[in-house]
Amino acid sequence: MLKLFQKSNSHKIVLLAAFIVVVSMGVLLFFNPPAVFPDPGMGFQVLRSMQFGAPFNTLICPAQSDISQNYSQFLTWWSPGQYLVPYLFKFGSFFNTGEAVAITVTICQVIGLAGFYFFFKKIGFTVFISALSLMFIICQQAFVVPYVFYNGGEILLFAFEGWFLYGCAALKKPGLVLVLFVLFSGWGGFFCKSSFLWTYVAGLCCLWLRLSSNGPGIVNRIKTALWLSVPGAISLAGIYIFFLSKGDSPASVSHGLKFTLQTVGFPMASPILSGFSVDDMLHGLIFHTGQPIFDPAWSIVILVAVAVLNLLLIVGIIRYVPNENYRLFILVFYVAAILFFGLTYLRQLTISYEARHFRILGILIVPGIFYWVSRIKVAYQLFFTLICTGIAVTSFCYLVKGYQHNKTSTAKGITGLSQSRIDQPSLNYIMKLDRENRDAVFVFIGDDTGLEIMHNRIITLQPIGADLKIDADDYRYEGHAGLLYIVLPESYNGPREKMIMRSFPGYKGFNESMLSGNYVLYSAK
Repeated sequence: MLKLFQKSNSHKIVLLAAFIVVVSMGVLLFFNPPAVFPDPGMGFQVLRSMQFGAPFNTLICPAQSDISQNYSQFLTWWSPGQYLVPYLFKFGSFFNTGEAVAITVTICQVIGLAGFYFFFKKIGFTVFISALSLMFIICQQAFVVPYVFYNGGEILLFAFEGWFLYGCAALKKPGLVLVLFVLFSGWGGFFCKSSFLWTYVAGLCCLWLRLSSNGPGIVNRIKTALWLSVPGAISLAGIYIFFLSKGDSPASVSHGLKFTLQTVGFPMASPILSGFSVDDMLHGLIFHTGQPIFDPAWSIVILVAVAVLNLLLIVGIIRYVPNENYRLFILVFYVAAILFFGLTYLRQLTISYEARHFRILGILIVPGIFYWVSRIKVAYQLFFTLICTGIAVTSFCYLVKGYQHNKTSTAKGITGLSQSRIDQPSLNYIMKLDRENRDAVFVFIGDDTGLEIMHNRIITLQPIGADLKIDADDYRYEGHAGLLYIVLPESYNGPREKMIMRSFPGYKGFNESMLSGNYVLYSAK
């Protein structure tokens, strides 16, 4: 069935449809910008500090030891692209932050799809399979997430990785072009998202294996390695010296060695978990992003089953897909992911068990699967089409529900972002207080609401769970510094409210006022 379409110009129709879908969603997003995930939320707080006069990539906030003083921190936990790229569209224009984010998402989606399309063609797939692969990528839930929650580096990395892989597949010989590519791709990818570094190493490994096969002998392999390793080392050294060495990162602190089934099983299962949106649809198989569907025991059973199925899939792709370069990329990236993330999870570094970290694997397997499906019986093709339809419907429902929630149930302030942690009446009153004061401190739960404060300092506290388990030192702020406004959900009434009140021992006699039926303002002089 698929072979009939490959003989026509159907790929042009598919590409046009993909372009129309992405641009249409971008237009809708512009008029109803997304909310933000915590990572880019903190990035925008850094941008806010820079706009108030802080040095590059430096967060300024009230000091915990004395709230009247400021504490500065060079933020190395996340790379700066997640807030600088939207700022480029905002700077010198009439766009607010939300509109700039919408433009960023749309452009990144188009650029990313184009990069992967040219990469798929470069490694030997037909234009139809390459185009069809793009439509499948659009159906993945990871693709529609930025239209509900701006995920910062995730969307920037999607725009960059396809073109990086294209370069790794297209370069044919050592030379100045190769040196510049290796040097600047490392910096460019890290600017998008710090986790690009493992992709960078895997891509250069593929490039080395390709180029060193052009000539016989160990000497040729060593020469090729030098052409790659020298600019690669310079690129990584620059990242460390000028960025990572200035603070902590997810790889800074190890909590000791701990081996479990998910330590290696999750990386092994990641292509299917990511590519077929399994982890997203299950609200997180191991690391839950919503109400878990399966208990821990069943989650491990499913993980092992998917890992075995994924091994069979990878073996089938390597065995039956004739494109040599494609087989090389699949094998190298899969092994690199298992080694890198397996070691990361073994050392218990601060990287979650989420399939979004493995999105590149979920994208890489797509054209190989379509090639395989195009050569099997029509009945199996129809079954695969049914699976694709199910993924598309699930992603569409997520998109519609999330977009509608942002449109009707979230607050909008100066930034234009959808504020999901506060309602409109409460936000309006908070912004009024901000305009009327210049020496106040506002305290919020979460990283996003404080972005609407333009004239005063803010403190961001992490949410307190129902189990009330917190590290009190992370919440305690000593001293006194003028007016203090604490905005809490009404659901915090009780122990959580008292825990936060006690976190500010320099303030007594809090006044409580209802901002709305869902939010409470605690103020003290």
